[in-house]
Amino acid sequence: MDTIVTMENVGVAFNAQLRVGNPRYWALEDVSLSLSRGERLGVIGRNGAGKSTLLRTIAGIITPDRGRMKRAPVSCQLLSLALGFMPHLSGRDNAILSGLMLGLRYRDIVRRLPAILEFSELGDFFEQPISSYSTGMTSRLGFSVALQVEPDVLLIDEVLAVGDAEFQEKSGAALRERIHGGTTVVFVSHGDAQIRQICDRALWIEHGRSVMQGGVDEVLRAYHADAHAACVAPPVAAAG
Repeated sequence: MDTIVTMENVGVAFNAQLRVGNPRYWALEDVSLSLSRGERLGVIGRNGAGKSTLLRTIAGIITPDRGRMKRAPVSCQLLSLALGFMPHLSGRDNAILSGLMLGLRYRDIVRRLPAILEFSELGDFFEQPISSYSTGMTSRLGFSVALQVEPDVLLIDEVLAVGDAEFQEKSGAALRERIHGGTTVVFVSHGDAQIRQICDRALWIEHGRSVMQGGVDEVLRAYHADAHAACVAPPVAAAG
């Protein structure tokens, strides 16, 4: 298959001035992976493992501090809700602004405004400042805008729970249609069912390191066996 992203021993560090004696925090320490065109890769790991940093590195938002990364000339979109939203602007104006930030041309996003309005189900609120929106309404608008972009690689970070139950079902169906339409996907999730439903391969990362990658069931079994072992391990006896 056509490999479009390769990472070899990649590390990403952030300045952490409050960490005494250690001014740098390595969000990723040693991650290696390959991503092929049309593949759907699930990323699993505990909170703080570096999953979100990994997505931002693949997207080109973050540059690695060490290791090697090679990405083919493909478009990547990190599915981020409410990107660039400004509370004092209307839903319509925020849709335009967010669409521009996602890489759409002005005339294209204007042409898609009716579709955004229809999918978001905002009605007359579309013309109101989003400072008057509920959190669910803002998320619905953000998802409806993000859905208009058609990248080569779609990076998803736990955003399937959008709005109320009815809209979650609707947005999930739209996203699954996009995913299974041939788009290359990297999907971060804590839900085994979603990983199994969407992905054909999985990557397990822990403490900023890639632990295992391979078939979804194989990786999930190893991940949960490790988590179980950590839970039942006897406490370390205090030195007496």
